[in-house]
Parts: sequence; C-alpha cells; structure tokens
Amino acid sequence: MGSQSEDDTMGDEVYQPEGLDDREDEGILDAEDTLEDRGADPYDEGWSPPERPLGVEHQGTTEREQREGETLDERLAEERLDPALEEPDADDDGVGDLEGGDGEPLDDEVGTDRAGRLVSYDGDALADAEDDMLAEDVGIDGAAASAEEAAVHLVPDDVPEDAADEDLRQAQRDEIRRLRSETDAAP
Repeated sequence: MGSQSEDDTMGDEVYQPEGLDDREDEGILDAEDTLEDRGADPYDEGWSPPERPLGVEHQGTTEREQREGETLDERLAEERLDPALEEPDADDDGVGDLEGGDGEPLDDEVGTDRAGRLVSYDGDALADAEDDMLAEDVGIDGAAASAEEAAVHLVPDDVPEDAADEDLRQAQRDEIRRLRSETDAAP
C-alpha cells in the first residue's frame, strides 16, 4: 500500500460518521420529532425535487476546486449580462420573449387590444344557468384583472365602417336580448 498525497484524495473534508455515530435511515419523522407542524400527515404531503441540479457543473463544488480557485477568465466566462440593461433594437416591438418580437405567436383572430372587465347585462351573472354567457365590456377595473380577464382580447367584427359605435352597441344589445328571449322560451 502506498501513501496518497493530499491532492490525490477524492473526497471533500466533511464530517463522516464512524461506527456508533452512524444512524439508520428512520424514514419520515413523526410530527413531534420535527420543528415544523404543517397540520397535515407527512405521508400525504409528498416532496418536489428541484427542477435541475444546482451547482453541479460550476467551479468550486469540491474542496480541491475551492483550494485551487478560479482564474479571472473562468469567472468572467460564467457571467451573464443583464438583459434589462441592453439597448433595445430598432425593430423590436416589445412583444414576445425573443429579439424582434419573436417568441409569442400572434394570430389575427385573437386581437391586440385587451378587453376590460366583463359584466352580465342583467347584472346577475351568477344566477345565469345557461351554457352561453353574454356580457358587456365595462372597461379595465382598477388594473386588478385576474389572469383569465387579462387573457381576453377584443376581436374586431366585420362591420361596415360607416356604422356609428352607439348604433353598433345598440344592435348588439338587441341581438343579445333576442337570443335571451329565445333561450328563455325554450323548454
């Protein structure tokens, strides 16, 4: 048997229990043995592992790497620029998560203008047991829209351009009332 030099050792200098200090795996601790009481059975809670390994591929995870240190070039190679500090491109429209507005699919049928809060015409949306919900846009309500409300966008109708906005709204209301009366009269 030959002696190993300090550089040839593979393990970190960490506490390794020997003999009597080595405890068997006891599984999930009882509630009285933990410092935190969540009010639930620990077997029902489960455990969510990390999405990706943290620090495995980085320099300095072993004692040897920590002792040797990193060169300035290695440290600079790991740095990432803050995208918020970069100058925006002239062709960037601010839409999407990639340069030039790419990355977010846009569809002509979706619309670009966000709708406001939708309120039932009769003011009692919860009592409506119909499959179809009819509502009007009352504008953005205090900028506190839920994710579902923020996802609703206006889609332009194919309307003659000479129709006035109020006439269009009145025609839509009349159509909604007509549809409601038909559905209410149905057995």
